[in-house]
Amino acid sequence: MLRRLANRLDFTKGLGFRLGALLSVAILPIGMISLIQNLSLSQQAERSNEMAILGRTSLAAAGERALLQSALGSADALGPAVLEVMDDPQACSDLMRSFIERSATYAAAVFVRADGMSDCTSSRDGPQLLDMRDSVSYRTFSEAPGTLVTSVDRGRVSDRSVISVIQPLYREREMLGFVAISLTQELLRSTHAIYQSSDEARIVTFNHRGRILTSDVRDGEEVGAFLPKDVALPSLLARTETTFRGKSNNGEAQVFAVAPVVPGLVYAIGSWNPRMVGLGAFQASHFGAFFLPIALWLVSLAVAYFAVFRLVLRHIRELRGQMRRFAIGSRASPPPVLQNAPSEIADVSQTFHNMARILIRDEAAMEAAVAEKTVLLKEVHHRVKNNLQLIASIINMQSRVIDDPDAKRVLRSVQDRVAALATIYRNLYQAEHLDAVEADRLIGDIINQMTNATVGPGNSLRIDTKLQPLILLPDQAVPLSLLATEAFTNALKYAGTAPGEDQPWVRVSLSSPQPGRAVLEIVNSVGSKEENPDGTGLGSQLIEAFSTQLEGDSFSGIEGDTFVLRLPFAVEQVASTQPDDSRQVVLTSAARQGASH
Repeated sequence: MLRRLANRLDFTKGLGFRLGALLSVAILPIGMISLIQNLSLSQQAERSNEMAILGRTSLAAAGERALLQSALGSADALGPAVLEVMDDPQACSDLMRSFIERSATYAAAVFVRADGMSDCTSSRDGPQLLDMRDSVSYRTFSEAPGTLVTSVDRGRVSDRSVISVIQPLYREREMLGFVAISLTQELLRSTHAIYQSSDEARIVTFNHRGRILTSDVRDGEEVGAFLPKDVALPSLLARTETTFRGKSNNGEAQVFAVAPVVPGLVYAIGSWNPRMVGLGAFQASHFGAFFLPIALWLVSLAVAYFAVFRLVLRHIRELRGQMRRFAIGSRASPPPVLQNAPSEIADVSQTFHNMARILIRDEAAMEAAVAEKTVLLKEVHHRVKNNLQLIASIINMQSRVIDDPDAKRVLRSVQDRVAALATIYRNLYQAEHLDAVEADRLIGDIINQMTNATVGPGNSLRIDTKLQPLILLPDQAVPLSLLATEAFTNALKYAGTAPGEDQPWVRVSLSSPQPGRAVLEIVNSVGSKEENPDGTGLGSQLIEAFSTQLEGDSFSGIEGDTFVLRLPFAVEQVASTQPDDSRQVVLTSAARQGASH
């Protein structure tokens, strides 16, 4: 795993990567300064914009603020007057009606006792006892008595949709009830339109308990659609005099600003379209604060890399291509010296050109010398083979003029051994590589030669061979072939018809059960003891001697109805006859003739 990780990180060793890393470190302080300054300017501009949005929201609610503060003051001022006449319903009602008639701003005025009953209203019908316990104003006030501004869908006195401003009325520490003054929602909404200059902004006011008071939504629009999604209005009280971004309930991205209208009682939230408040420009400025240093860094890297590629990398890659082509054997002529390269690289190219020229000359001389020596060595093997065949022929001629069977048999065995040696040298001079002998082919030739010479046409002896490919050094091939000759000669000599079989047979096998190990096995069928002729024991002695040369431990003996000779031995390492792949030369585009990086 570590090696795989190291291979993946090989690109970090490249000149381009290291140059980029050094340039990145060099321009990092400048980039950080630029980034900090851009972010600071962007944040200041954004803060100024937020203040402007907040100011526009407060300005849009300014008219409503004035009306509500005036109503709160009026309700507070009516309190002492109500205390004086609260026991006289007619006088109290006249007071309320007179107050409403003198002011064209308010829709109704009423005093509600603590028990929820009221007989002091500004109704033109005079004093009437009204049960206010089921009204929104009373229920809201009863939950937490105190100054309150709330909306009423339908007022009991005005019979209209109003905003009720409530002030509690105390006598000493006893709360007697509350004075409520109503303003129409149309009047409050009209103050928003004075300051609104866009159809993409909405202003909504709500009290400190989260009840919506007024909004400037158009016909067919829902008030809740322009409020922040999944945000309760009371939770926005902690965000007063600030702005934030989020999704509205209708799924649109909006900028929200929360400003107090009547601190502690009424608040306004403005829902602004991002395009209207210039949010896109600030997002672009934020992006630019990051993009500008990165762009400068990328441009610097591009310019530096182009310069390095033009001056250095392209020449180095061309020189690398020349070296690769030379390494894989493209040596018809020395590689040309690079033109228009910096002097340092030109010196390297000139040195490589001189080295390649010297190597081409020396390799040509070495190849000529090796070819000459190879021809001479093959000629030696050829002449040795001819001499051995000549000796075998002389022995054969001598055996023809001798009548003694024992002498003929001895001469025949000598002739077989000489012929085996001749076969070995014939394989040597015919082999493509003089340091490697195909042992399977050599033993097969010897078996065929001895079979043709020994087994006549009328002989029923069956010969089976199973020879796996095996490459040996000549030092091992010679004793192995001679051992096979002696063992096969003995097998032919002592092969008999085993009980239950119709003919004698001999089986020769050569195998490699595992790398670096080989086994030669010669098996013949065994007949009755009367069929087995006596031997001199010379073959066994030669087999033992050849086994010792091969450093093997031979086994010979009877196994059932067969006689087995088995020789396992270690195979000495043969120089590879294939091209050496250890160099791991990769043929890339740079290694093709005429190609360049």
